[in-house]
Amino acid sequence: MPIENAPFSAPEYARRLARTRAAMAARGIEVLFVEDPSNMAWLTGYDGWSFYVHQGVLVFHDADPLWWGRRQDANGAFATVWMERDRVTWYADHFVQSTLRHPMQDLAEKLSDLGYVNRRLGVEMENYYFSAKAYLSLRESLPQADIVDATALVNWQRTVKSEEELIFMRRAAAISEKIIDGIWETVEPGLPKNELVAGIYHDAIMGANGHWGDYPAIVPLLPSGPYAAAPHLTWDGEVFENGTATFFEVSGCYRRYHAPFCRTIHLGRPPQFLLDAEAALVEGLEAGLEAARPGNRACEVADALARPLERIGIERGARCGYPVGLSYPPDWGERTISLRPEDETVFEPGMTFHFMPGLWMENWGLEITESILIRENGPAETFCNRPRRLYVKE
Repeated sequence: MPIENAPFSAPEYARRLARTRAAMAARGIEVLFVEDPSNMAWLTGYDGWSFYVHQGVLVFHDADPLWWGRRQDANGAFATVWMERDRVTWYADHFVQSTLRHPMQDLAEKLSDLGYVNRRLGVEMENYYFSAKAYLSLRESLPQADIVDATALVNWQRTVKSEEELIFMRRAAAISEKIIDGIWETVEPGLPKNELVAGIYHDAIMGANGHWGDYPAIVPLLPSGPYAAAPHLTWDGEVFENGTATFFEVSGCYRRYHAPFCRTIHLGRPPQFLLDAEAALVEGLEAGLEAARPGNRACEVADALARPLERIGIERGARCGYPVGLSYPPDWGERTISLRPEDETVFEPGMTFHFMPGLWMENWGLEITESILIRENGPAETFCNRPRRLYVKE
């Protein structure tokens, strides 16, 4: 196993592959086609900005995974995956954005050559990176295969993090702290938002504690005042204004591992309704951290958060968290468990979440969040260590 270029040890990749194969066997899946770049990286170490074209990893029960993608990206696979060079294959460039042929035709031919023409093939159907055209082309090219939905099969194997992964998440968390500290030091009335974001990116990429920073899966989000009612606005060239609150949703990233972290800064004296919301939100956050213990359920965190908010008349109407770890754009969530009243998933030690109880009201918003680790005993550990409060800068 040529592991020297991969970010994790050989036993770590063996553990991941064993978990995935067991999940495949439980579903009767004979070969799994993984298109999600996060899952590709988790299984093989592959890392490259190539997810805008069709690519994937084939997982077998009796052979090492096979990386498959565009010919020019095979060089990136040679440089990053743990498998031998003969476990990297590709399609010709004339398949790229062609109206005459589709890359799935090449994948089907390779599966046929390997003897999987009439096997049970799992694919990640509900995925940003696998199109309807790709599915139809694969079905047409492998008419004898039993193609089944394997959405999130690998994602669920990623929920409990290894010690090696937690090291990376703690490095990402140190970068998140650096970003928030830099925002607090820099933001002031009259400063254009794009200038502040330039500083965010500088801190994010420079890294922290001697560890470099990677690009995050989501860009900085920082709506102000009434626009903070919309949680996913980015930035423009407008200036920060006195008398307004801005929430900053950011994450440090180290080797694709994230630790999202949000704080809200009010320039000038905040109104009483915002202080009341802050008090209830922090109370709910801390109650949720107490509930985030092994053996408890995801819904118990959501319920603990909701009680103090409902006492002051705030109903969120949205989930308050999701698993995080290794991710690529457009999302740093792992798309499995949700911290909400309907989710009965039982917490296990090593699970990691962005506990994200943002408030997005009619004409204001407030975010105070934590990335957390479910510990062996006791309440959740927070990856970052900064005050849980509304930051006020007068």
